[in-house]
Amino acid sequence: MIRLENLTVGYGERILLEGLSTSFAAGSISALVGRNGTGKSTLMRAITGLGEYMSGEIILGGEPLSGMTPSKLAETIAFVNTERVRIANLSCRDVVALGRAPYTNWIGKMQPEDEEVVMRSLSLVGMESYALRTMDKMSDGECQRVMIARALAQATPIILLDEPTSFLDMPNRYELCSLMADLAHNEGKCILFSTHELDIAISLCDSIALIDTPSLHHLPVADMVHSGHIERLFSSPKVYFDPVTGAVRTK
Repeated sequence: MIRLENLTVGYGERILLEGLSTSFAAGSISALVGRNGTGKSTLMRAITGLGEYMSGEIILGGEPLSGMTPSKLAETIAFVNTERVRIANLSCRDVVALGRAPYTNWIGKMQPEDEEVVMRSLSLVGMESYALRTMDKMSDGECQRVMIARALAQATPIILLDEPTSFLDMPNRYELCSLMADLAHNEGKCILFSTHELDIAISLCDSIALIDTPSLHHLPVADMVHSGHIERLFSSPKVYFDPVTGAVRTK
């Protein structure tokens, strides 16, 4: 569903990830993990077409991203970013209805089938009863569910989420990721999300893509756990005192 072929991403003259070749399948959920500043958001934006990449190719649903029209891209991939959304003048139903923009006419008129998609999307994330409420009066977790519903209403086979558990407490983090896993497995979506929550990634995902600059290791969860990549990348360096020079060193 998502295929990266010899992809290199970065900005300016700085290369963050180089020569990536991997794929993410339909009906699966994958976590993108790595230390801060290693390129998680940059890679996400490149895959969604919102950011540039230096070389290589991104294939979405069998079609090169470079050849997609904006309308085709909007029908192929949905993106939920980290921004807190607080829209005072729009109901949750109206926010989710924005996801139908690729399918409505030039004035954005909703058809009955669009209305059905919107309400079904709210129902899938457990927010149907919030349809007429405004998001400025809701919790972060509730708002995040509405934004995921908007992505579902977009009816794309691929959904990317950039740190969707930011600002949430632990119970809501796990519940939200469980919801995404259910959507991937039951709705046949290809879902990729970036996160710092290794425990959630290991317990709920099908695979983990770990950034080890400038490489990316993408393995099924069980294989990643036993590979040693996680421990090597996230373990704290040992600090010791050199009695000869008086220097503090790490190794």
